[in-house]
Amino acid sequence: MDLLKIGGFIALGLFAILLLFVFLKYANLYLQSILTKANVGLFEMFAMGLRKVNPAIIVNAKIMLVQARIDGVETRDLEAHYLAGGRVNRVVQAVISANRAGIELDFRTATGIDLAGRDVLDAVKTSVTPKVIDCPNPESGKVTIAAVAKDGIQVLAKARVTVRTNIARLVGGAGEETIIARVGEGIVSTIGSSESHKKVLENPDEISRVVLTRGLDAGTAFEIVSIDIADVDIGINIGARLQADQAEADKRVAQANAEKRRAMAVAAEQEFKAAVEENRAKVVLAEAEVPLAMAEALRSGNMGVMD
Repeated sequence: MDLLKIGGFIALGLFAILLLFVFLKYANLYLQSILTKANVGLFEMFAMGLRKVNPAIIVNAKIMLVQARIDGVETRDLEAHYLAGGRVNRVVQAVISANRAGIELDFRTATGIDLAGRDVLDAVKTSVTPKVIDCPNPESGKVTIAAVAKDGIQVLAKARVTVRTNIARLVGGAGEETIIARVGEGIVSTIGSSESHKKVLENPDEISRVVLTRGLDAGTAFEIVSIDIADVDIGINIGARLQADQAEADKRVAQANAEKRRAMAVAAEQEFKAAVEENRAKVVLAEAEVPLAMAEALRSGNMGVMD
């Protein structure tokens, strides 16, 4: 019995030491949880530590949700997102921001967006405050979009696209690069269908109107608010350059044909000279055979000396 009592006292002492250790380690977080009614228990924090979860992050996130009066998010949900590699604080801040702005965004959707690699808080901010995208992107090394009107004059344009995030299409939707590419294509097509570059310079807003009506934000994570032509200028005369290049090409072709004909004439002349020399050689051979024939005739008596 004495041994049992001693063992009991030792176990009780160890439990008390463990309780004291846990309390001292998480006392500050526990007091915050109690005062803010986050309802995260002391031993629950200790269990988080054993599961390799940072209790401070979970408790602070739960406090933010309680203070923002957002229900339906349990401590286990926060822990699961933390263990999955998610950014708990940014997700909670995004849910609170969306709730205050009247944007429909639940915690489950927000965690899915975060785990997909998107910055959900930045997406909510962009949805509330639209941002401006330069088209073309200066980082690509281009500062203007070059297009050619039907009169052959090149027009250089630069646009600013105002977009807001579409939360519903954030997962699986195309990014800014697609928006820039589509807007650039629309500007080139609109300028290319203009009869004259003067029409483009007189009504640059016509480009914005035509491009905006094409629904370029379909399938993207953004909604286009407006497309504004920031700058439009005249480039080179592509039509005249093409005509000049074509004339130069025709000139080179004509020169090549003339050179070909000259070479053929020179070859023919050389052939005629060779034929003349060949005939002259035949004449010389024939003349050389005459004395031989005369000598043969004399020997055979067919011809006398007097003949």
